[in-house]
Amino acid sequence: MKREGSGRGTRWFVVIPVQAQPSPLPTTGAVTGIDMGIASFLTTSEGKHVPNPRHLKTSATQLAAAQQDLARKRRGSNRRKKAVSRVAALHGTVRRQRLDHAHKTALSLVRDHDLICHEALQIRNMTKRAKPVSDLENAGQFLPNGQAAKTGLNKAILDAGWGVFLSVLTAKAEKAGRELIAVNPANTSRTCPHCGHCAKENRPSQAVFDCQRCQYVGHADTVGAINVLRAGTALRQTAHAA
Repeated sequence: MKREGSGRGTRWFVVIPVQAQPSPLPTTGAVTGIDMGIASFLTTSEGKHVPNPRHLKTSATQLAAAQQDLARKRRGSNRRKKAVSRVAALHGTVRRQRLDHAHKTALSLVRDHDLICHEALQIRNMTKRAKPVSDLENAGQFLPNGQAAKTGLNKAILDAGWGVFLSVLTAKAEKAGRELIAVNPANTSRTCPHCGHCAKENRPSQAVFDCQRCQYVGHADTVGAINVLRAGTALRQTAHAA
């Protein structure tokens, strides 16, 4: 048995361990690279964009109201226990929605592709707080470090559930006999897939890629996914040649 939440908001789930045997899917001959993002949950090298459902953001109004109600309750009271349960239940709903989206998205990729290449994202490092910057001219004071902007990005990354998705994708790919390759994400969205020119100026905005050398234009996330696929394919060829 597994318990989620507490008080009246408690939910119990029956967990039955099953030793699942690998069940390889028929080969498709298709390969893909995926670029994880915020505007779109992910983009494939074929140019398909999977929308970001933003489950936590969608529930933000309800959560804010529930948390405000909780803050007004006296500690130790039955009303406070009920308010705690309501907040926990809302968070539980968001977790289940995020997991359901991860399973459906991963299953679609695994069914349609023999090889899936993705970025080796260090999500824990990406969501760390920015380090404080001391003001050397004023003892005890600190300079702006961009934490306010980073806080919004951190919340968006965690809301997207990249870590949950990659765990689910790994499990499904292994069971289906698909090949999954993680590649270094550095400069994947700044490198031109046409001429190879790499520069931050190639990406003038979040969505636009505009090569400053050969004038190749495309969606920045699609360009990132294409480069992820190329890097993964190169790693695969090197491993097979060894």
